[in-house]
Amino acid sequence: MARNNRHIGRTMAYPYEAPPPKRQSAIIFDPNKCIACQTCSVACKSAWTSGKGQEHIFYNNVETKPYGGYPIGWDLKLMERLGPAQWEGGRLASKTIFDGGDPLETVFGHAPAMTDYASPNLGEDEVAGQLEHGAHFAGATHPLWMFYLARTCNHYDNPACLASCPRKAIYKREEDGIVLIDQKRCRGYQECVRACPYKKTFFNAVSRVSEKCIGCYPRTEQGEVPLCVESCIGKVRLHGFLSTDTPREDNPLDYIVRIRKLALPLYPQFGTGPNSYYIPPLSVPEKFLTQMFGPGVEEARKTYRMIKDDKQLLGAMMLFGASTRIITTFKVEGDTAIGWDGAGKEVARVPFTEPVYVRDHRDERFAVYRHNTP
Repeated sequence: MARNNRHIGRTMAYPYEAPPPKRQSAIIFDPNKCIACQTCSVACKSAWTSGKGQEHIFYNNVETKPYGGYPIGWDLKLMERLGPAQWEGGRLASKTIFDGGDPLETVFGHAPAMTDYASPNLGEDEVAGQLEHGAHFAGATHPLWMFYLARTCNHYDNPACLASCPRKAIYKREEDGIVLIDQKRCRGYQECVRACPYKKTFFNAVSRVSEKCIGCYPRTEQGEVPLCVESCIGKVRLHGFLSTDTPREDNPLDYIVRIRKLALPLYPQFGTGPNSYYIPPLSVPEKFLTQMFGPGVEEARKTYRMIKDDKQLLGAMMLFGASTRIITTFKVEGDTAIGWDGAGKEVARVPFTEPVYVRDHRDERFAVYRHNTP
């Protein structure tokens, strides 16, 4: 049946019809600040995938683009089958993974080989291009480039895993849009592993059922951000809830994603309607990023470069990593960004400029000299 997809600017085929959730759990990433410390990966794995049969399972991972990927070639192998995205303005002219029309293959995908999971850090810190004699930095884009891409389940509007499951063991929660697997119904057919274009569904060979990121719902139900967000030392992530009807200007995620369009979905051409959004990195060629994030890349980067002159958008960005509570409402007062949680309690107050205190060189009270060191 036909289903509208705002990411690709048109309707598309999808096997199921269901009303949107009351609100949609989502994360915004800023790869420009990520240093691939893997603190998020360790925090997630320690909490959720440290058991038997889960050795290869990373609900969260950080990979180096353009050569890295876990499992190996998770995106390239699908694009080799599907072909490069063809955009006409903001409309996708090529097919999504649901447009194949083959009754034996509801979702266009591929199944990773066992060895594809053997190298979580493949391509780490490897750059694109070669250093030529006399090479130097000149201009906005460095001739050698790479960037870190943090990935977790996108908790999609149109989940490929749900569409492919012959047991109907996968469902999308009405209250927050988080996609989960009912492991009592799962029989380990692994169709979800084959169908997910981002390869964020995994098969546990010990329990013989599939597993995936649960969106840290035991935490989000209590108003706390997921572990990967809380542990991020670079303040790369902002978690919250997108409105599923009219976007609100006082909702930081709505404002950044839907109103200002600063953060873009990952591989929107797949048609899944992902709810992980990325601010395009500044140091990467536009053609490469357009295949990853769609046609709004250069406009988003232009907005990002001018953010210091845009107090409202800067205020929303200052809330990244500002609280372990989910910020549902924000506003800017002067040069300060303020955030409130779902209960209306103030949980973040971040000044645009970090205050500086200069101590007297001599402390008369103790009759000692001191240096202005941290």
